[in-house]
Amino acid sequence: MKLNLDVACPSPQAWIDAVMDNFDAFLIDHADCERKASSMAMSFVAKYPNRKEIIPELIETAIEELEHFQQVYQLMEARGIELPASMGKDPYIEQLLKLCRHGRDDRFMDRLMLASLVETRGAERFRLVSEAQEEPELERFYRMLWASEAKHGHIFVKMALSYFPKEKVYPRLQYFIDEEAKIVENLEIRAALH
Repeated sequence: MKLNLDVACPSPQAWIDAVMDNFDAFLIDHADCERKASSMAMSFVAKYPNRKEIIPELIETAIEELEHFQQVYQLMEARGIELPASMGKDPYIEQLLKLCRHGRDDRFMDRLMLASLVETRGAERFRLVSEAQEEPELERFYRMLWASEAKHGHIFVKMALSYFPKEKVYPRLQYFIDEEAKIVENLEIRAALH
């Protein structure tokens, strides 16, 4: 059983160039993304407390994302970079959220699909960051994150399959993959994860 699909549109070379040209800005955004990912996993627990089968994995994911935030923050501290007073808006996530349906079950499924896709895109981009690194420590760190994000991409599809038939899950996931490709093709290139 396939637990996720690959992204349909690879990240452009211009994106990794922008990241490597302003790695400090990328680290700030990356830290924000890890905080948001941890909050997102816990928001599933808060909004769907009756979905008991997935709560332990959601908590584990939230803790792992928070640990990633801690690790990115340590990199920032070592470089003398401060956390901003507020988290910036993420145009990528904002556009994906607009694709989510309303209705409790439909929205639950769509948010799981969206989470899987965001993690899969993160894995693809962390792989690019890892491969572009000249510092061995950063290369190892982003390689570890690449593997972790890929695992999270699978987890959210597995969660959806706990509650919905595969005949509904996979077409919806493909819809998000196709729409996400259009979003990525039109995203402003910046030194940010998305």
